[in-house]
Amino acid sequence: MTTDYTPAVQGTGVRAAVQRFGGHLAGMIMPNIGAFIAWGLITALFIPTGWLPNESLAALVEPMVKVLLPVLIGYTGGRMVHGQRGAVVGAVATMGVVVGAEVPMFLGAMIIGPLAAYVLKLVDGFVQERTKTGFEMLVDNFTAGIVGGGVALLGVWGVGPVIEAVTKAAGEAVGWLVGHSLLPLASVLIEPAKVLFLNNAINHGVLSPLGVAEASEQGESILFMLETNPGPGLGLLLAFMFFGPRMLRPSTPAAMIIHFFGGIHEIYFPYVLMKPRLILAVIAGGAAGIFTFPVTGAGLVAPPSPGSVFAYFAVTPKGGWFGSIAGILAATLVSFAVAALLLGLGRGEKDEPEQDTVENAEGAVPQETSPATASATSPTAPSAAPSAAPSAAPSAAPSAAPSAAPSVTKEA
Repeated sequence: MTTDYTPAVQGTGVRAAVQRFGGHLAGMIMPNIGAFIAWGLITALFIPTGWLPNESLAALVEPMVKVLLPVLIGYTGGRMVHGQRGAVVGAVATMGVVVGAEVPMFLGAMIIGPLAAYVLKLVDGFVQERTKTGFEMLVDNFTAGIVGGGVALLGVWGVGPVIEAVTKAAGEAVGWLVGHSLLPLASVLIEPAKVLFLNNAINHGVLSPLGVAEASEQGESILFMLETNPGPGLGLLLAFMFFGPRMLRPSTPAAMIIHFFGGIHEIYFPYVLMKPRLILAVIAGGAAGIFTFPVTGAGLVAPPSPGSVFAYFAVTPKGGWFGSIAGILAATLVSFAVAALLLGLGRGEKDEPEQDTVENAEGAVPQETSPATASATSPTAPSAAPSAAPSAAPSAAPSAAPSAAPSVTKEA
């Protein structure tokens, strides 16, 4: 199940297993980001509270979020497991969970699409060796149809209702956190997982599906803003630029552009891994942003992907600019302040070059000192010089003259 979006994870253990699982979830979502963006733009523009309200065009919103996007996810998940045949069966099976639930079935599509493809893969392995020549196409088509239809019925009766119950429970848990002003605690889990490159698994696998379900009912959701806020990373990079190691400071402006405007959050993860204590800075920044969003009534109509400031503004509902900007700014300032303190406001970094210079200067003396220089500077140097001069002069002169004369004669 390795694709361009989910490179192979090396190693074993809990972290590798979580990364593989998160990679599979992200691999089903990320190839369809264009469809999510299309749905988000249509939603932001044409719903009654959008920038250009239009009732006929707004009719696209509900079918896209409830049918098109889950089917695309199921199709992609099936393709990851069993190629094109798995993709077709995954799309058919996804229709079962779409019909079996009233909420958008993103989580259900992530489960039933790969499941249907895996069942078909097992069936193909059993049937292909027993299929007579000339009946391959007939058997392939009927096995795909039977498996797809059967798993779709399973989705209507089993998977759909279960996922709907789980989604509602998760939504109630998030609502409880919001109602008790505890949502900022989510950053304690989100930010460390992001630094371990699990950001796509968290955002596309958990928060985005819950946010889409909430946005389909309320028109916007704060859940889209929890992981995608570019403020914590921007504050960290600013602290590195002013107070970080001198060798790293020149690289931070380019990293800030890629992160803040390009939305590639992975660019700042190595900075945290180099100094693990800075995880406290991004946790504090994320918590500050998450605290500011509910206070200002902020929310987005769709996932901002990638998590750049431009994507944020593109899916910000009408009248929500202040909340989005305030949350990003609060996260940036808090993350910058905490990171600057953890970096010692650059005091340690300023002392290091001076110390290195002194050490180099001390180490240079014995390297440049030669035996001759040492003898010249020693107390016995005056007595050694007279004895060396007479012995050197006579031996040098006779040897030089005979060797030079013949060479001149030959040239002439």
